[in-house]
Amino acid sequence: MSKPDPERYKLAADNRKARYSYAITETLEAGIALQGTEIKSLRGGKATIGESYAGPMGNELFLFNAHIPEYLEANRFNHDVRRPRKLLLHRRQINKLMGAIQREGFTVIPLKVYFNDKGRAKVELGLGKGKKLHDKRETEKTRDWNRDKARILKTGG
Repeated sequence: MSKPDPERYKLAADNRKARYSYAITETLEAGIALQGTEIKSLRGGKATIGESYAGPMGNELFLFNAHIPEYLEANRFNHDVRRPRKLLLHRRQINKLMGAIQREGFTVIPLKVYFNDKGRAKVELGLGKGKKLHDKRETEKTRDWNRDKARILKTGG
């Protein structure tokens, strides 16, 4: 029996389709402002960030459309499931991301939600552009070829 990977254990949500749908040019780590019931629900690992994105609201950056399910034991003090959540970044980072969104047509996509060493919830953000259909096909071809190549090398033939 193998031991569980500690990095995998801390992962709360993963956006696996992001690298397929977007050409990610840069990644950065951001804090996220959450309520108490959201933290407890995130520790359960049922959150989804597949359709979420980060964007400006005023002069701040927020995470939109991230689904953190209700914490069942919280009864009437629960949180709204898809509320916009503030991202905690330095002003220089916010200005850089806002400029890339507005001027250059980039999108800020959350790649992972995880807990760091201190137990704080963090979001790994990726700055990227949407891929066209032919780019997605090319990504799929290289992934399939790498899989086949590894299989051939493993069998030795």
